[in-house]
Amino acid sequence: MQTKQLVALLLIVILFASWAAWLSYVTVLTAPAVVGAPVTVEIAKGDSFDKITSKLIEQKLAIKPLWFKVVAFQHNTYQRLKAGEYELPVGATVPQILMLLALGKTKQHAITFPEGWSFRQLLDELSKNQFIGHTAELAPAAVGLLADATAVKKVFSAQGIELAHPEGLFFPDTYCFAKNTQDVAVLKMAYDKMQRIVAHEWQYKADGLPLKSPYEALILASVIEKETGHKSERPQIAGVFTRRLQAGMLLQTDPTVIYGMGELYHGNISRQDLLEATPYNTYQFKGLPPTPIAMPGQDAIHAALHPDSGDSLYFVARGDGKHVFSATLAAHNQAVNLYQRKQP
Repeated sequence: MQTKQLVALLLIVILFASWAAWLSYVTVLTAPAVVGAPVTVEIAKGDSFDKITSKLIEQKLAIKPLWFKVVAFQHNTYQRLKAGEYELPVGATVPQILMLLALGKTKQHAITFPEGWSFRQLLDELSKNQFIGHTAELAPAAVGLLADATAVKKVFSAQGIELAHPEGLFFPDTYCFAKNTQDVAVLKMAYDKMQRIVAHEWQYKADGLPLKSPYEALILASVIEKETGHKSERPQIAGVFTRRLQAGMLLQTDPTVIYGMGELYHGNISRQDLLEATPYNTYQFKGLPPTPIAMPGQDAIHAALHPDSGDSLYFVARGDGKHVFSATLAAHNQAVNLYQRKQP
């Protein structure tokens, strides 16, 4: 075969190989690497690029190591892949996967703290979440006399949370976080949100309230939260408590007594319980209890700072989750007989 023919043949081979390589490269850029179902992959801190590639291949992703590295260099992501847990969606291409890992868009988990929960319940929920990193000082068993727990306060202080007592300081909501986020970091999100909401509501509060600070508003809101689950009733209950505070009357609210009883409460309040002189017994001490008794939601906070006007000073549960409100003791006693004692 003549030299010219060999050169021509070689050029054809080179052109064909180049075309095949280009086609393969274009396919890598455009073809889905994740097919069938989303894929979850966890990249550990310190994983090399080759280690990350191996983890992706183990998850049956349609990628080729060489092209994966080439694309990473071309898109300037080779040394920018971040540790974390990622959920790769169906249809994701190699460039999209690399960008997801480079931007650190980790898979998000969620935890919910319902309105009316105590801080102990909040810690219990945190401790059961397998995706959260747990701090020994915040284990539910370590709560105890938390107001005096120096170690716990130091944990919070490191997050910029200075507190004398944690009850009621964390906003009830659903919070999203990446795997292995520390429990105290989740609490910081809830704390910051409560601070923002209380500050906003305090700024636009009604005039003439018997509340000296946003913290007192939070205390009253927590009592309102525990008294009713009905949004429409919260301003009415706030009105009752506001008028009682203004008149120097005892609040006489059972949820504060229950909170003060702690683990001694087993579902019922006895006459003797109402005589116990705990700081939270509003049948014995005038004014607000010393701290919130639960996590109030925004509706309860708003109600505490915008109570209904009127003359009711009493209310009694009527058995369906709602209450009957009365302006006089005689009318209240009649409602108690009707709804509590079942006497006409």
